[in-house]
Amino acid sequence: MKKISKIILVAMLASNFAYATNGDNMIGVGPTSRAMGGIGIAKAQDSISSVFANPATLTQIDGDQFNFAGTYFMPTVKADVKTATPLGTWKHKSQDAAYAIPAIGLSHKINDKYVFGIGAYGVSGMGVDYRNIDTAAQMNTKLSVMKFVPALAYKNGAFSYGLGLDIDYQAADFGAGLSHNYALGARLGANYEYGKWNFGLVYVTPQNVKHERVYDFDTNGTFDDLKLENPAQYGFGISHKCTDKLTSSVEIKYLDWENADGYKDFDWESQVVYAFGLNYKATDKFSLRAGWNYGKNPVKKHDNFNMMGNTVVQGKTMNTLNYEYFRVIGFPAIVENHITFGFGYEMSQRVSLNMGYKHAFEKTLKENFAAGSIESKLSEDAVDFGLTFKF
Repeated sequence: MKKISKIILVAMLASNFAYATNGDNMIGVGPTSRAMGGIGIAKAQDSISSVFANPATLTQIDGDQFNFAGTYFMPTVKADVKTATPLGTWKHKSQDAAYAIPAIGLSHKINDKYVFGIGAYGVSGMGVDYRNIDTAAQMNTKLSVMKFVPALAYKNGAFSYGLGLDIDYQAADFGAGLSHNYALGARLGANYEYGKWNFGLVYVTPQNVKHERVYDFDTNGTFDDLKLENPAQYGFGISHKCTDKLTSSVEIKYLDWENADGYKDFDWESQVVYAFGLNYKATDKFSLRAGWNYGKNPVKKHDNFNMMGNTVVQGKTMNTLNYEYFRVIGFPAIVENHITFGFGYEMSQRVSLNMGYKHAFEKTLKENFAAGSIESKLSEDAVDFGLTFKF
């Protein structure tokens, strides 16, 4: 247990990545969940996704389990700026190419009623890199959020309850150097099993991080602080074992961006996320998976903004043109539709291999104003790999 905990900590601290999907949150964690649209609130897929999606589902895992997984994330980000302003006119693809994102999870059955779980994974982030491409207004941003979550689940008849302690590490670099800090939060879950049906509920508390000296918002020559809050989340899921071979799951989540520090300052609206997943057990050892995930772009469109005006960001007065450039070009977390596929193969009674693929279709956000337009496009691809060890 001590060795595994050290591995989890190292994997969490060694990561350096930026990405976006439901806003700037991953659709799910672990190759099994992600291959099924990110589901996991009602039905356990593995120890990683149970801790992340709903700790109450840990009671559904037989015996002890250890999961090691990774995601190779490949966003394609493009900017098209056409202005008669100091921002100039240019069109480029972000130089950020791909990121490796680790995830590790463990579940241990204490007795018939209690299960302990622990997980470490990257869950959110975003960023672009338009440096050294001969533009009038270069932009380089990175935000990443990693979580270390110990959790405990309790089973009482058909009901299960779970509690996880979120320990967040958040790193941000907006071109002024890396700023990082920590936050604490919790996730509360419940699950009910009725025959071939499972119903799940989960709530994740908001988690606020203060980044010091991260960006000069008011251009007075001094770097300013910025509070960024991982938003409160609410989720409900249903899973049904349709046949001996086929299981379906559907979920709905609410991400409260519009009331979260940082995101509300850059005028994000809250998201309702829908997910659907299928798992088909083709043979005793081989399973096929597919899913879909949708969340409306949270970044509001501001056509005809006053480029000579000012916008206040956490007490700092920012030129509105720079404000719009920062939120649209610097943080285009705008994709909406995702399709996912994957498979699982039981290599032995104790070891399973899981693979997955996700594609997020290209989404465009364009703002027109008196002196021109600014536009971002984003699409995503990701390949997921994982091994599950049963004890």
